[in-house]
Amino acid sequence: MKNKLKEYQVRVNESGEIILSDEELLQKDIVEIEDAKYHLLLNGKSLVYEIQELDLNSKKMKVKSNGKIYDIEIKDELDQLIESMGMELEDGGAETDVPAPMPGLVLEISVAEGDEVKKGDPLLILEAMKMENVIKSPGDAKVSKINVKPKDSVEKGAVLIEFE
Repeated sequence: MKNKLKEYQVRVNESGEIILSDEELLQKDIVEIEDAKYHLLLNGKSLVYEIQELDLNSKKMKVKSNGKIYDIEIKDELDQLIESMGMELEDGGAETDVPAPMPGLVLEISVAEGDEVKKGDPLLILEAMKMENVIKSPGDAKVSKINVKPKDSVEKGAVLIEFE
């Protein structure tokens, strides 16, 4: 039985699209040279880039390279399938909680219990792999409970914030 490689669609600045498989991603020569700054060897070219913003919920990031800012969106196979069917992932109504997308350390909490938040509002900052990740609200909701405090270590999937 042959292992099927996952493919990812990478869109840069709404224009160029690249399809990469798991194997191709593993073969890329990427080296962290300082916090959030990386060296990438791509098609024989040497690139240095810095991650300016990273939103793991929406799979989007802003990257700076050679003085230019690039908006990058990554779609996995499920995202591509849903898009090919002419559909989008909807909010599905009110969200009930916000799980940790990765293990990390809570640095800052931007909301309080009882706060009304809109989709995309920053909820907290989670440090993971030497990078600060802003965890944003996945939808419009009211914060009912905050299960963490600054300096708490959390595991992937732990419920950070609950909504009504």
